[in-house]
Amino acid sequence: MSWLPWSSSTEKSSKATDGGRIAPDRSSRQRCWEGRDAFFGCLDKHSIIDSIKEDKEARRQCGQEIAEFESSCARAWVKYFKEKRVMEYNRDKTIERIKKEDSEKVAELKAQGWTPK
Repeated sequence: MSWLPWSSSTEKSSKATDGGRIAPDRSSRQRCWEGRDAFFGCLDKHSIIDSIKEDKEARRQCGQEIAEFESSCARAWVKYFKEKRVMEYNRDKTIERIKKEDSEKVAELKAQGWTPK
């Protein structure tokens, strides 16, 4: 088991001469991000937000994309990106709700005669 967040047990060729792991270079990070973007695009197309909870459906709908994503990224990165997607979705929905509630409150206050300074 590896202890570095960017390492994966499938990355056998990324060992340094001292036995440690080598951090991913720019091109491998770029491949990872491209795989992530393609996978998330497929999830969006099929209205799947949480690919961890809906793993079977995500694999059924986006099998090729998830295979590419998981093969080009370290496991820790895959897990991080999947969790981050859900967190950002929830954050955006919360912001939308707060903005809606605020606009309704402002409209209510204006109806009562309040004017902004």
